[in-house]
Amino acid sequence: MRNWLVLLCPCVLGAALHLWHLWLRSPPPPRASGPGAAGQSALFPQWKFSHYDVVVGVLSARNNHELRNVIRNTWLKHLLQHPTLSQRVLVKFIIGARGCEVPVEDREDPYSCRLLNITNPVLNQEIEAFNFPEDTSSFRLSEDQVVSVSFRVLYPIVITSLGVFYDASDIGFQRNITVKLYQAEQEEALFVARFSPPSCGIQVNKLWYKPVEQFILPEAGEGTLPHEFMEGVEGVAGGFIYTIQEGDALLRSLHSRPQRLSNHIQHLRVEDALLQEESSIYDDIVFVDVVDTYRNVPAKLLNFYRWTVESTSFGLLLKTDDDCYIDLEAVFNRIAQKNLNGPNFWWGNFRLNWAVDRTGKWQELEYPSPAYPAFACGSGYVISKDIVDWLAGNSGRLKTYQGEDVSMGIWMAAIGPKRHQDSLWLCEKTCETGMLSSPQYSPQELSRLWELKELCGDPCQCEAKVQ
Repeated sequence: MRNWLVLLCPCVLGAALHLWHLWLRSPPPPRASGPGAAGQSALFPQWKFSHYDVVVGVLSARNNHELRNVIRNTWLKHLLQHPTLSQRVLVKFIIGARGCEVPVEDREDPYSCRLLNITNPVLNQEIEAFNFPEDTSSFRLSEDQVVSVSFRVLYPIVITSLGVFYDASDIGFQRNITVKLYQAEQEEALFVARFSPPSCGIQVNKLWYKPVEQFILPEAGEGTLPHEFMEGVEGVAGGFIYTIQEGDALLRSLHSRPQRLSNHIQHLRVEDALLQEESSIYDDIVFVDVVDTYRNVPAKLLNFYRWTVESTSFGLLLKTDDDCYIDLEAVFNRIAQKNLNGPNFWWGNFRLNWAVDRTGKWQELEYPSPAYPAFACGSGYVISKDIVDWLAGNSGRLKTYQGEDVSMGIWMAAIGPKRHQDSLWLCEKTCETGMLSSPQYSPQELSRLWELKELCGDPCQCEAKVQ
């Protein structure tokens, strides 16, 4: 089956969207001030050249000041006060040097930095989502062609009719055809339209439509229109007619956008200054040369790998996130107990045969396989220096995918490291005695876990002992 990817973008409301026309928007250019204004040498300053057994990279968002301060007051403070570990471990927060210049409410989605490019929306009238150009002499539908149309909604719409492409010289249907619209990842169809010789519907611009019960598709909603046939009929599926939901609110948002953008730029300048002050006080931040968004986290990680190779001497690298509980003493004890060392070495809790998501926060449209290669869950993992060297040396050629953990798995599939499976790198927010890491905590929860660990030596059992 042949697929057409269609971006349903309200920026061209009022004009028909062609199946082969995708609107793309690149991230905004970097600003001339703030942490990202300096050259590469300023982003990667020459660090005091000491050797460390482990370099710890903590992925952190620019505005996560509270989480970073909790880490500085818990496991990082304990590390710095430890008589031996303080000389063996270097900890750095990894932060994008530039913030996204597009406010969240004006982006295509909250995970990227693409402007939701809407101009001149057509309100209070029905619009065809897809159609063919008037001159179809160079584009003919083959009778043996079956097409599934995929789409994405960038602003809430109301679907009013469901349609089918059917090239039959305007003589109507010769056999029965059923068209269904599905939301992505859902098994049940939202709408069904049936076309037959006695009930063809209404033809508009070479598509045939039938009305359906009106349904709102929300912003960032995604779906498909696969073609289902009765009696073996050949044809090409699908399309729909829609109206804009809450058009007045859209107009108000577009009208207030210039002021919102101006306020956001001022906010970024303040954020830049606060980050520079934070960095000068604690000296534990590496600013990497990327725009700090979720989609750019894999690039943040590759830049940090390059920083470690250019600026430090080390044996192992531990990657974690700023919302994770980490027990570095337990990590060192585990390394000694299991003799975890050597080249081409990857130690973590690995997800196997993990299905590729095509929607939502973890949407992946670039990786073609239905499942990812093995990858370590993001709460923490350790890799050997030779792997870091390889990643740093190839950072300009490695393709980044939707998340840093799955990207790492795809990159590692090229070199086949020795994987050491360890369930004590927890993948979900839970507490287990002896855990090395656990993810997805609030600052208050992280503080409480460490408080219990210091009180009883075990954050998971301490409350019961205290009671």
